[in-house]
Amino acid sequence: MLLWVKAFHVISMVAWFAGLFYLPRLFVYHADTHDDAGDQRFCIMEKRLSVLMSIAAALTIGFGVWLLIGYGSAWLAANGWMHAKLLLVLGLIGYHGWCQIQVKKFREHRNTGNAGYFRLMNELPTLFLVAIVILAVVRPF
Repeated sequence: MLLWVKAFHVISMVAWFAGLFYLPRLFVYHADTHDDAGDQRFCIMEKRLSVLMSIAAALTIGFGVWLLIGYGSAWLAANGWMHAKLLLVLGLIGYHGWCQIQVKKFREHRNTGNAGYFRLMNELPTLFLVAIVILAVVRPF
């Protein structure tokens, strides 16, 4: 059963990361938009993607918790790599929250970031992904 849970954990994680990669890219383009029609279009796209991304995040976290419960506290205590992975996941949840705040700021016309800022922020999920995959596959400690 846990292999099925792990499969759905990975599938939902891929969907979550797709949103984490694309939503900040929309912010890059939105920050450079100066017409009302374009602004409204990006607001709709960002809102829809943020909802789907949040569903994927909730599923990823839910399946992850299910796995942790299934493996048990003794397994968790013996695997330091998982502690580091969970810390990174907390950071990723924070980044997800930052994305949600940006969606709201754009919708309310309160965005202060420029395209360069959002390009830089768009790279953060890649760093999280690389670190999380290395921890989960290599299990260095």
